[in-house]
Amino acid sequence: MPLPLLLLILLAFPVVEIWLLIELAGRYGVWVLVYLVVVAILGWRLIQDEKLMMLGRMTQTLSQGGAPARALFSGAKNMLAGILLIIPGVVTDAIAVILLLQPSAKPDVFDETVQAEPRQSRRPQAANDDVIEGEYTRED
Repeated sequence: MPLPLLLLILLAFPVVEIWLLIELAGRYGVWVLVYLVVVAILGWRLIQDEKLMMLGRMTQTLSQGGAPARALFSGAKNMLAGILLIIPGVVTDAIAVILLLQPSAKPDVFDETVQAEPRQSRRPQAANDDVIEGEYTRED
């Protein structure tokens, strides 16, 4: 993408966003403000929840032998969607919804070898593999 086209898109984006908000406010009135406040609150909650879930998702991916980058990119995608929901505007909200509706990325090359193995072989083995079972009696 040439640089002038990218600059034109970056400069036109806020203009389109403001124009669309003015048109919607003229048509629907105070409901546009209610929409913007509710969507900003939902974006804030999405960011807060994603911060809490990212560590758990990363731990689960590492314990299953998966690639940690996959969990990071999924969390980063949701964080970006939350930031876009906080920014007032309809276009940014539409981009955030598109980001949220996209499924997680397919496994990468490093993750395919792990998923080809049976699930039980990926579990860590117990530290005491040499356990001998038997009965005993205590004599004093």
